[in-house]
Amino acid sequence: MKNAGIIISTIAAIAFIAFAVILGNAYKYKYKNSNTINVTGGAKTDFASDIVKWSASYSRKSMDLSEASEQLKRDRDLVRNFLLQKGINEKEILFNAVSINREFNYYTDASGHSSNTFTGYNLSQNVSIESKDLNKVDNASREISTLISQGIELSSNTPSYYFSGLEDLKLKLISQASANARVRAENIAKEAGSSLGSLVKADLGIFQITGQNDNEEFSYGGAFNTTSRNKTANITIKASYLSN
Repeated sequence: MKNAGIIISTIAAIAFIAFAVILGNAYKYKYKNSNTINVTGGAKTDFASDIVKWSASYSRKSMDLSEASEQLKRDRDLVRNFLLQKGINEKEILFNAVSINREFNYYTDASGHSSNTFTGYNLSQNVSIESKDLNKVDNASREISTLISQGIELSSNTPSYYFSGLEDLKLKLISQASANARVRAENIAKEAGSSLGSLVKADLGIFQITGQNDNEEFSYGGAFNTTSRNKTANITIKASYLSN
């Protein structure tokens, strides 16, 4: 009985010590996680687009398919010559395949019977340009409407602007935003009379590209402006540091 009591006492002592260690570690973990500095770092930069994409479409309609095709071919030649005269590189001019649609007028008589009448073939074609010569493409997109006076049924789209070095720019901003977050955390730690510890967690925010000097709002999924030649890129990083 005496030996059994000793064994029970020993087990109880070991259990008590283990419980104390676990409780101490839990408190230490809780303190460690609550003693953090959370900051948001940001970075932004202005940049200019170096690629422009532009497109336009034109169409012809006729009861005779061959006639419509010949008219569209003449229109294509006029569009090509116009673009070449504006200094556009011929290798940058792309004409897509011709789209052919049979068009009808639909009627319903007093008795509810439906009928249709063939009104002709509508042929359309799209021309597009991708270039690094932004000024020439901008000028051509503004002036191509002058071809309408030559009988071309033409519709010109607004140019879209892009930047070829976007990935490098993004990496640069991430680095700057990370440095900005650390500086903010260091200032907070200094004012609180402590020192900054190691990084616990970092979350990358949404990459936003807006028009420069525009009142364009950020979007939840990230803004990506293509209508402005001059743009502003923004990025944020949420970081958590230990405070020693």
